[in-house]
Amino acid sequence: MFSKLSSILQHAVEVLAPSLPLQEDFVYHWKSITHYYIETSDDKAPVTDTNIPSHLEQMLEILVQEESERESGETGPCMEYLLHHKVLETLYTLGKADCPPGMKQQVLVFYTKLLGRIRQPLLPHINVHRPVQKLIRLCGEVLANPTENEEIQFLCIVCSKLKQDPYLVNFFLENKSKGALSNSVLGSSAASQGEVLTNDTGQSVPPGTTCDLPATEGAATTASSSVNPTVPQEPSESLRPSSMPESSASHIHQDYNLVNSLLNLTKSPDGRVAVKSCEGLMLLVSLPEPAAAKCLTQSTGMCDLLTDRLISLYRALPQSIDPLDIETVDGINWGLDSYNVKEDASAFPGKRALISFLSWFDYCDQLIKEAHQVTACAMAKCIWERFLIGVMEPQLMQTSEIGILTATALLHRIVRHVTSEALLQQIVYFLLTEQREPETLRDIQKNPLRHRLIEHCNHISDEISIMTLRLFEHLLQKPNEHILYNLVLRNLEERNYTEYKPPCPEDKDVVENGQIAGAVDLEEDPIFTDLSPDNMLSKEWLSSSPPISPDHQRNDGKTEVHKIVNSFLCLVPDEAKSSYQVEGTGYDTYLRDAHRQFRDYCAICLRWDWPGTAKAIEKCNLEAPFFEGHFLKVLFDRMGKILDQPYDVNLQVTSVLSKLSLFPHPHIHEFLLDPYVNLAPGCRSLFSVIVRVVGDLMVRIQRIPEFTSKLLLVRKRLLGLEPDGPIVDHMTLLEGVIVLEEFCKELAAIAFVKFHSSTTP
Repeated sequence: MFSKLSSILQHAVEVLAPSLPLQEDFVYHWKSITHYYIETSDDKAPVTDTNIPSHLEQMLEILVQEESERESGETGPCMEYLLHHKVLETLYTLGKADCPPGMKQQVLVFYTKLLGRIRQPLLPHINVHRPVQKLIRLCGEVLANPTENEEIQFLCIVCSKLKQDPYLVNFFLENKSKGALSNSVLGSSAASQGEVLTNDTGQSVPPGTTCDLPATEGAATTASSSVNPTVPQEPSESLRPSSMPESSASHIHQDYNLVNSLLNLTKSPDGRVAVKSCEGLMLLVSLPEPAAAKCLTQSTGMCDLLTDRLISLYRALPQSIDPLDIETVDGINWGLDSYNVKEDASAFPGKRALISFLSWFDYCDQLIKEAHQVTACAMAKCIWERFLIGVMEPQLMQTSEIGILTATALLHRIVRHVTSEALLQQIVYFLLTEQREPETLRDIQKNPLRHRLIEHCNHISDEISIMTLRLFEHLLQKPNEHILYNLVLRNLEERNYTEYKPPCPEDKDVVENGQIAGAVDLEEDPIFTDLSPDNMLSKEWLSSSPPISPDHQRNDGKTEVHKIVNSFLCLVPDEAKSSYQVEGTGYDTYLRDAHRQFRDYCAICLRWDWPGTAKAIEKCNLEAPFFEGHFLKVLFDRMGKILDQPYDVNLQVTSVLSKLSLFPHPHIHEFLLDPYVNLAPGCRSLFSVIVRVVGDLMVRIQRIPEFTSKLLLVRKRLLGLEPDGPIVDHMTLLEGVIVLEEFCKELAAIAFVKFHSSTTP
């Protein structure tokens, strides 16, 4: 009671008394604080019952007023007094002792406001950054501490100051063995241009660091999307740390206590404190200082701690979650989790755990995306080793169909969600391995996970097949060259799927008996041995592909586009077509989508330096045995069964193949979209697979009464133009025919768009 009365009287005196010069006023308030400790014997009274908070607030206001009255960058006498008399050091000591109780909180608030409200740079001063460094160590020591809010506010203001001037982070890399080395920072001689930079402890900073990205990706990625890629401005001479022999620096171990304190606060039960600490870490990892990145990865437990939390959240998920729920759950944001199951109309068992896992993965992904390259690579490799290999791989390799489906759906969601280049790279290596040599049929099982995932595209469970196909479809759309090269391109490199026939003027493009020279005669194909004289294929269909005109090859080796388009449009015979009887389902409807998608794919592939034309046939090793690769083999096998597979499976198979066809690589275009390529014996292309499917279809059509009317009814039901009614016989076959017709139109549209894109200047 007496102390409060004393405080009121003091304020009254200050108002009535004539104003003192700022420095005298500042010294008066500081002396009042120090005199309290000399005169007061009761050290158990809380600090809020004293005048200390008021004096600290007045000191801060004086410093702000002084700065506003002076020119920018000029240090006033009050600030000089604070620095010269080590006021911050004294306050740190009082805060550490928490005497009187609550003093630590007051000190944290004063430091935070001082750094936040004073515009001139304070951290370069040794009498500022040293006590700040010491106060950082006090933060996060005890979880659920009453000062947690003040601690995180203080740490975040330090992080924001370092973000403004990244070089200052070197003052916060502490030498564990010889802390006195940091004393040599101020007044040290500047290192000459081109010398190895060193931090304040004397440790050498390597001039550059690299990450294990594939050679095909080109130059190393930038340190962070949010950090200016230009070289940071050189610090002033008085702030440049002194150099130290490399032999002396190589064994120095550093501490990064700012990171350690933030990591401790990420475990806080107060969600707001945990989120703020995550924001602070995000700022620190984005700093472009190599020494800080190296210290962060080598001397802190950040990578392990963040990955461990990802693992624990994954293991907290239910054993079985509906794949549709995994795919459609929204609200994925690494910020404050405000999910309330009672207010969620679409809640399902495990939804909160799923959101927590995906949100934390999003945080790790964003942190890697913003991080310095050294930190990004270390974090991504930690996730690869401890989470992907240690936790996810056993889940994907299990035999339980429910477990496989849930694990694949979660992996699919992760692949869709990932945006950081370093983490995507590790996910790709985890799924596909780093191999770039052509595949052989004998060696496809050498990589168990890759083999198992591709086999799952042809799984006995349609749900697993569809989910795995979706996984690969989204994987192919990621901006990573290794994905397509590993799955497809490495096997097409030598073009040994073609048979080289030197052109002869006499028989160039001769059409024999209505058929293209060298074309496959379906009546002689072993697949069609069940053809009887009564149900022979019509000659009109066998010759439906337009004959090649003498000028069907342009100078660059590309077949005239209208011939390719007509080849695909004429593949399905008229008696098996139904789209012309339904408005708005023509071939032209695919052109707009094909143009947009091809433009997007070209943007992705732009930096991969793909050739504009196919490798010269004379330089190809045509003698090497051809294997299309495990991935294309499974897709072609699936495509060959399109008449006997469920509608949803067919949609997904054709979707993956159309995505592959969109890639602007000449070998992919030739293998998937050129009907006129001369295939080597025993080889198949997408066009030849479809030809055989159509041959089988023409035989089976003759055994189905009222085939055309049933086909039209099924199409209208699929489009929602007819209500569902009695089950139609041969429903799977009819749906397969409709998908086949639409797929051929889609391939024709893609071929048309790619041709005109290549001819447009």
